[in-house]
Amino acid sequence: MSGADQRSVRVEVRGTVQGVGFRPYVYRLATALGLRGDVRNAGGHVVIRACGPGPAVDAFLTRLPAEAPVAADVTRVTAVEVARRPAGTAFRVAGSTRSSGTDRSVPPDLATCDACLAELRDPGDRRFRYPFGTCVDCGPRATIVDDLPYDRERTAMAGFPLCPDCAREYRDPADRRFHAEPVACPRCGPALWWEPGRQRCEDALAAAVAVIGRGGLVALKGIGGYQLVCALSAEAVARIRTVKRRPTKPLAVMVPDLAVARTLAEIGPAEADLMSSPARPIVLVRAHEGDLPEIGLFLPYSPLHHLLLDALARPLVLTSGNRSGEPIVTADDEALATLGPLVDGVLGHDRPIRSRYDDSVARVVAGVPALIRRARGYAPAPVALPVAAPEPVLAVGAQLKHTTTVAVGGLAMIGPHTGDLENPATLDAFTATAAQLCRWWAVRPRVVAHDLHPGYLSTRYALAFDGARTAVQHHHAHVAAVAAEHGLTGPFLGVAYDGLGLGDDGTLWGGEVLLATYTGYRRLARFGRAPLPGGAAAVRHPARMALGYLFGAEDGPVGPVPSGLLDQRSTAVVRRMVERGVNSPVASSAGRLFDAVAALAGLGGEVTYEGEAAVRLEAAATAHGPAPALPWRLVRRDGLTVYDPVPTLRAALDTGPGEVAAGFHTTLAEVTCALVADAADRTGVRQVCLGGGVFANRLLTTDLLDRLTRAGFTVHTGHRVPVNDGGISYGQAAVAAARLAEE
Repeated sequence: MSGADQRSVRVEVRGTVQGVGFRPYVYRLATALGLRGDVRNAGGHVVIRACGPGPAVDAFLTRLPAEAPVAADVTRVTAVEVARRPAGTAFRVAGSTRSSGTDRSVPPDLATCDACLAELRDPGDRRFRYPFGTCVDCGPRATIVDDLPYDRERTAMAGFPLCPDCAREYRDPADRRFHAEPVACPRCGPALWWEPGRQRCEDALAAAVAVIGRGGLVALKGIGGYQLVCALSAEAVARIRTVKRRPTKPLAVMVPDLAVARTLAEIGPAEADLMSSPARPIVLVRAHEGDLPEIGLFLPYSPLHHLLLDALARPLVLTSGNRSGEPIVTADDEALATLGPLVDGVLGHDRPIRSRYDDSVARVVAGVPALIRRARGYAPAPVALPVAAPEPVLAVGAQLKHTTTVAVGGLAMIGPHTGDLENPATLDAFTATAAQLCRWWAVRPRVVAHDLHPGYLSTRYALAFDGARTAVQHHHAHVAAVAAEHGLTGPFLGVAYDGLGLGDDGTLWGGEVLLATYTGYRRLARFGRAPLPGGAAAVRHPARMALGYLFGAEDGPVGPVPSGLLDQRSTAVVRRMVERGVNSPVASSAGRLFDAVAALAGLGGEVTYEGEAAVRLEAAATAHGPAPALPWRLVRRDGLTVYDPVPTLRAALDTGPGEVAAGFHTTLAEVTCALVADAADRTGVRQVCLGGGVFANRLLTTDLLDRLTRAGFTVHTGHRVPVNDGGISYGQAAVAAARLAEE
């Protein structure tokens, strides 16, 4: 073919296209089509120069995004014709170049692929039983990255020079380990160690297996931090609960395969796909037995986890390796010092962890996966913004289930789950994550977005920021996060149900219906208020919250105090606090109403983690089955439509626990539909976004999605971004970007 028939193009591919085997894929595709040129990493995206016959170039551009590796997320492909043609007669992979700006996406960590798993179990393979086998399709990514572009010298693997065999694989474009940055083998890569005893490699693994097998507890260095591991037995689980100071919160269980998972819980096709995805999250599924309706199950996602499960042939309990209220441990010396005294041994290795990543948690709601905790396997992959940020924004989240987001242009990079900002250790983890996100994207934020609450550590951080600040009301951020994830452009009705957030009137909100855009909102409806006797104490003790409604509900006292709620002395103290307004802030909170109903149904008690009473109430409702709604009414107050829960609570005093739980869920579904219908009649808006931690409740959310959809509304809730406070930073970023764009 003559030179005149040749075309030459320069292509930029943006999205998550580094660390996912994209360059080898481009090489194979271009070579198969007879093109010449090159592909390289540039900053956080990929640049391709391709030259060849016109039809071959057209085919290349068509197939490039369509056939990309499964872990890639191609957000944009830009191709321009160029006069200059690449030198040479073949296609090659060129060296990386640096750049700054947007689309510097860091790939999430990927679960062990089938090919690497086969090698792990093949006695004839040189990586047989090697705990750190990886290729372009799997292995650590975000947890080992120092900087972009994503090349070995800018990762935690820089200290492990490649042996000749690994170097040959790494440099061969036809090999699946071509430019797999974590590539290693027993000759040149990381190795296991065990303390006490200083065993190495296979001896270290054998020591850990022996301890777990006899019912002991091990601290294990995972992909994104240390984990505590024990067998699934009553004695071992009791010990891990004592060590974690976690007496009732559910613990995740790792199972070797879906067949074992199905012996413990109901696993539908959607749950099976989610559990088997490259992200390998913990998936909440319906348990066959137990006090709670759900159990968190997940499949092994690293070669080390596979080796443990192969050796022990039983499910294992895995939870984050940290002391209560502190971030997950990542450093070896800290693990030995803080976790070592609590366990029977530490199984570590010498590959450094650059970023702290806990396990992600998800469930299937109405047939669609929904993230509850966005961490390993998902973060920090960027999520699109509906309105591009004209300048870099740092959004610092709230207080609980904390995340941080950096917004640049039309993308937001949501950092991993940090935990609850309650002490200096979690604050340090938050600031380190914020700095790392900014470094990865090579930006210095000009604006910080934060919550209204002055007591949040994230707000205090923002107020000390040397630059512009924008405050975003908590519930506006909740519903904006849902709207932004789904790319909504017009006004929407935001239903924000959660525990507590500071409202713009100085009171505590949590049961709100808003007419919202990204730049602002108007409150249309709320739940009836009640005092929180003792403030935070009412959150920890649902019986106090119930007494707050009984003695001080906005629309009048509920009724007599049921026996057994609190002792007489405590009840008298709470009554005086409410009557005198002492340390009893009022709140219009759906979450606190859940607590009160749980207490009145005899399901309250002291809670040891956020939302525990609501979890018990959902469990009781699920076990009971559908029930008619309890009485409820709407009233008008100060231009707002208000749900008066007093009739609901009065009925709860005279009804059995299961019927109360099930009836209350039906009540909230009916109430919400009525509030949304009223708001739609007043505004003409029929797009609805459900946001806030209450919508982690699968029973209520599924019912509401069905009812509102049948009523003709277009309804959205969070899927890729958590509806709880883990999505607040993304909502803040979306609001801040829109405000900046409007200015």
